[in-house]
Amino acid sequence: MTFSEENYLKSIYALQKEHPKGVSTNVLSKYLDTKPASATEMIKKLDEKGLVHYQPYQGVILKDSGAVSALKIIRKHRLWETFLANKLDFSWDEIHDVAEQLEHIKSDKLIRELDKFLGYPKHDPHGDPIPDEEGNVIKMEKKRVSQLNPGDIGTCIGVNDTSSSFLQFLDQQNIRLGSVIHILSVQEFDKSMTVRIDDRELLLSQIATEHIYVRV
Repeated sequence: MTFSEENYLKSIYALQKEHPKGVSTNVLSKYLDTKPASATEMIKKLDEKGLVHYQPYQGVILKDSGAVSALKIIRKHRLWETFLANKLDFSWDEIHDVAEQLEHIKSDKLIRELDKFLGYPKHDPHGDPIPDEEGNVIKMEKKRVSQLNPGDIGTCIGVNDTSSSFLQFLDQQNIRLGSVIHILSVQEFDKSMTVRIDDRELLLSQIATEHIYVRV
């Protein structure tokens, strides 16, 4: 497969969680920052290869073969992120873009040795589970901070926005994996939250609380 085809499969896999009946062309094109016509053309190619099932006006879903391919790409991406963060001291706002390039390396042996070298990690630096060699993924019970109520306490276990701007924001606020977040209050007007982390009180916007996952 081409790099572009792999990126589409990975993106459809991610979007299917919120669109289980089918990912629309508009949703996919917005996610990939491309034109709907370009997304439709690529979807048709993947359909012809037997990797997805596509119906106009209903959207696209991965076939089993497409899901297997997507999980292989995701596994490589998250292993490379772990290597960059743990072994080369890249910050977590830097690793995503570099891993996007490395994930397309085709050598299965390299990925097996990388996994072994890293000690078979279960999660990447963003808290996302790393699929094993058979494509199995550990399911995690998690909530968005925005789903919590005053008095609730959650431990940060991941994020669903890996943009540099958001990760830099978290660094500035000293919010990291393992941070314990106490919900103090929620503003009725805009759903912003006052939280306590360690001995600091912070005001987090609804945009921020939507993108932070916690284990309660």
